[in-house]
Amino acid sequence: MNFQLQHVDNLSNARAGLIQTDHGAIETPIFMPVGTQGTVKAVHFSELANDIKAEIILGNTYHLYLRPGIEILEQAGGLHKFNGWNKPILTDSGGFQVFSLSENRKLTENGAEFRSHIDGSKHFFTPEKAIDIQRSIGADIIMAFDECTPGNADYNYAKKSLELTERWLDRCVRRFNETDGKYGYRQTLFPIVQGCVYPDLRRKAAENVASKNADGNAIGGLAVGEPTEKMYEMIETVNEILPKDKPRYLMGVGTPANLLEAIERGVDMFDCIMPTRNGRNGQLFTKEGIMNMRNKKWENDFSLLEENGAASVDNFHSKAYLRHLFMTNEILALQIASIHNLAFYIRLVKEARKHIMEGDFTLWKSSVIRQIQNKI
Repeated sequence: MNFQLQHVDNLSNARAGLIQTDHGAIETPIFMPVGTQGTVKAVHFSELANDIKAEIILGNTYHLYLRPGIEILEQAGGLHKFNGWNKPILTDSGGFQVFSLSENRKLTENGAEFRSHIDGSKHFFTPEKAIDIQRSIGADIIMAFDECTPGNADYNYAKKSLELTERWLDRCVRRFNETDGKYGYRQTLFPIVQGCVYPDLRRKAAENVASKNADGNAIGGLAVGEPTEKMYEMIETVNEILPKDKPRYLMGVGTPANLLEAIERGVDMFDCIMPTRNGRNGQLFTKEGIMNMRNKKWENDFSLLEENGAASVDNFHSKAYLRHLFMTNEILALQIASIHNLAFYIRLVKEARKHIMEGDFTLWKSSVIRQIQNKI
């Protein structure tokens, strides 16, 4: 993987760059739709590529390991061949999913024992196994195995957790370096900065991650219960240390406003389930603000979902029609809302990139950020 830093904003740390992978180029800042189980829920890949204009999607090691299973993925020739997506893919190592199974998992020095959320069967992930599974999945960018601490963890727990994550990272790097990709193209490994909401732990973690000289680096363990301002503080702390010539990936974040604030602080890559999950529950993100499509106020509003919207569905359907679909539990409602929200997120980061390149990002951001948070 190669990263070219193309421009930095004059008044902030916002950056525009270009990532080159063997499956194509990615312009940053970039938002990655979440395709947890090899698919972005309710969205066809033709819509992802042509309507939403996604450049990269995310898959999840934990879920793909359980279903369809590594044997099937290897027989298919990797996830790209299995699902037909011929652009870049990133895989999360499964650390966050294991963290979320707090009642059904046990951490040891060697790894994480957990029970499947599907059938209760017992499994064990080591750092080495997480790398091996991601080699079999075949994503272009793969993640180190870590423990994601909750945002309200006390200092001692966060410190011990970080120390374990750092030992696991050494094992991930060693395993990655002693193995090769299975499908004839290159993969790259991103370490993850943890440390909860404690600046000294975050600095220590960032220095350790920077010392690995990886092709890119991730910031994890945020948007997991800590105050929003703490999240922004930790991003600033970490980005003072992470290499400026490598892409920075903020994992699992967040709202449209979160993205703009993080871009201003020097983040390049994002993923989050919010646009699709919230869309399936009737919430639409627009440049005018946030709409709940189940509200009665849209019942006889025949205007388009969004004038000059980012997706073609915006030009076909009215607010009244989409509300009708939600109120009658039509599957099409989930599809339209998911496409709209993903297209909005990707348009937002593309507009941010445009204004970074033109040198007026800070002015543009201040003019839109309050509007996109309005509830209308």
